[in-house]
Amino acid sequence: MVCMASFFKHMTIPEIGLCLNLYLRPRIHESRHIHRSYRRFSSPSAKTFLPLSKAQAGLTLGWNQEKSIKLQVPLFERKPIFSTNLHDLIEWRKWAQELANSVGSRFLETDGGPESKDLLREIEWLLEDTVDGYSTHSAMHELPADLALRTSIEDLYVLWRERVEKRRPFQYIVGCAHWRDLVLAVQEGVLIPRPETEQLIDIAQNVMLRDGTLAKGVWADLGTGSGALAIGLSLLLEAQGRVVAVDLSHVAVSVARYNVERYGLQALVDVRQGSWFSPIQDVNGQLAGLLSNPPYIPSDQISGLQSEVGKHEPRLALDGGIEGFSDLVLLCKGAISALRPGGFVGFETNGGRQAEVIADNLCSTSENSFRDVQIIADYAGIPRFVTALRC
Repeated sequence: MVCMASFFKHMTIPEIGLCLNLYLRPRIHESRHIHRSYRRFSSPSAKTFLPLSKAQAGLTLGWNQEKSIKLQVPLFERKPIFSTNLHDLIEWRKWAQELANSVGSRFLETDGGPESKDLLREIEWLLEDTVDGYSTHSAMHELPADLALRTSIEDLYVLWRERVEKRRPFQYIVGCAHWRDLVLAVQEGVLIPRPETEQLIDIAQNVMLRDGTLAKGVWADLGTGSGALAIGLSLLLEAQGRVVAVDLSHVAVSVARYNVERYGLQALVDVRQGSWFSPIQDVNGQLAGLLSNPPYIPSDQISGLQSEVGKHEPRLALDGGIEGFSDLVLLCKGAISALRPGGFVGFETNGGRQAEVIADNLCSTSENSFRDVQIIADYAGIPRFVTALRC
């Protein structure tokens, strides 16, 4: 049987997916080469998250005696226990704007980084997350003379210097990333979830609509990072379904568990530490679906990434080996035994030739293990995702 990789050029795009991607810049071509802008929505309602438990409020989550990770609670979720006056806040804002304006297009020309206009927008988002009662739609003079903050005014100076002078990602500054209709905690050591990865959830949803049995089974998210794909998947499954999320990084596992708890999904998402298929041998051959956004940047390209990415995000989540598809090839091989007959697999790739190589790999597996192998373009038109069904 001959298997051909084909492109999908008209996928169903939910309204929210379209809205969330309005901030994508046309010049962006490779998902992990460029740091995306922090997309700000109104803060989630109180019903979105479960109240922080005493253990969570302590910022430390331990799952064995050897590893205990200090968690960064998203800035907008912290209690406004600090205070300042309106005059000092206006002075900070003026200073922050001057620092942002000093950048001009320098970062953009150097490595595709943010321009002044992007940084100016981030100042308003930072204020909205920090100042109790602040809104980007309100004028500064409408604020009261005395203000409650979620971090100190002194810390705001430190944070903004780190953002501009050290190119620390804005998501790490505020401790969260907006992804689909979720607000996920992130911190150093965890890959910031990208807008294009959202489409993997749309693709999985379309597959479940075609085969309803997939929504009742066990799915795996390998290389879960912040838990984005696992949480997104869990919201699509029926009562019998569940997700096993895996990551090699102890920090990522800790943050993913924290995000699962924030959304009250512990009964649906099981986060495990380990390398790829090793932690999920108990469900080997039973998976209804498998999604992965693995490391796929060629090793020699890491140093040329945008500073926000190459200097701050974990290399473990970026470096895909000499040609970028070392982990993808391993995933293709492991999926053969992991999936049940009719099970679905979806990978994010670096696009272009890499997507073709992985599609060909799935097509040429022994005993024709996969069928309906396809390459699907992302919302920017780049052939990004490779999908298949287990024979």
